[in-house]
Amino acid sequence: MIRTIWALMQKEFHQVIRDRIMLRLIFVAPLIQLLLLGYTANTDVKLIYTAFYDFDQSELSREYIRSFTVGDYFVRRTSDIPLVEATKGFKENKFNAVMVIPVDFSKNIQWGKPGKVGFMVDGTNANSASIALGYANIITSQFNQRVSGFASPVSLGGKILYNPEAKSVYFMVPGIVATLLTVITMMLTCMAIVREREIGTLEQLMVTPITTPALLLGKIIPFALIGFLEMSIALAFGIIWFKIPFVGSWPLLYGLSFLFLFTTLGVGIFISTVVKTQQQAMFFSWFFSLFALMTSGFFTPIANIPKSIQYLTYINPLRYFMKIVRGIIMKGASLDALYPEVAAMVIFGLVVFSFSWIRFSKRVK
Repeated sequence: MIRTIWALMQKEFHQVIRDRIMLRLIFVAPLIQLLLLGYTANTDVKLIYTAFYDFDQSELSREYIRSFTVGDYFVRRTSDIPLVEATKGFKENKFNAVMVIPVDFSKNIQWGKPGKVGFMVDGTNANSASIALGYANIITSQFNQRVSGFASPVSLGGKILYNPEAKSVYFMVPGIVATLLTVITMMLTCMAIVREREIGTLEQLMVTPITTPALLLGKIIPFALIGFLEMSIALAFGIIWFKIPFVGSWPLLYGLSFLFLFTTLGVGIFISTVVKTQQQAMFFSWFFSLFALMTSGFFTPIANIPKSIQYLTYINPLRYFMKIVRGIIMKGASLDALYPEVAAMVIFGLVVFSFSWIRFSKRVK
């Protein structure tokens, strides 16, 4: 049986190597995806174009404005639009925020009174707006400490764990690694089996002495190895190119990734049993991939998803694997911290792979 599986694996590898389009799909497309998502799927909020209306025109007000424009978070924009027409600037996307410094700003501060400042931010993107307000509060707090000479009674000791610089690429790249392993193994498995059925070679294989387990293992093992190769390339690219810190256990990551493959390969096998053409297989795999991606917490935290949709995420295996990959890479999480996700993946793997195996065996007999 081992020799039969090995022969089938060699056949699959030869088919992949000879197919130039498939090679590009396997190796080039994921790297392009990694680059694009690594740079474009960015939740950092910078370059907030801000119009400053300084009616005080004092040294103190100018210093306050300079404290906002030192970095690349707030970019000063011309305030030639009258303040009463500031909404026009928002609608025309000339600026994203407006700051209004009143005429008695410096006088109030010198007399020990609060210098009230108006700050308006474009709320079209609620996440960006809340982050911009947070930046403004931090800068204002630092400015207050400089001009008053003593700290305020309430001291906020904030600290960001695991990602001190708050770089979103540290969050995105591990998610891309999990997504690539899911999509590649599932899509290649269902496409390979359906291709055999579409060109008639699957029936030819079944009249040979090859057993169903040997046939199935010979078909899916090569794609599992390709999935691991893709994952390794993505990890290496993320660590070397994007400087992603890897603080966890490599054996644990690969071991749990192997466990996750039972689910993705099982889904690929299942899709191959319900479709007849490669086009149908591509559509079904795309549909599942889209659902898995959007409900996995890849882009949006699951807690921010509407309650009715949150319940659907529990039937998404990628949800649990996403937490595992990010936990190991970013936090150095061990098995005792990941056991709920691991238990869920064991259940998904056993149920999905067993069901798909049985269904495939019935279809080929």
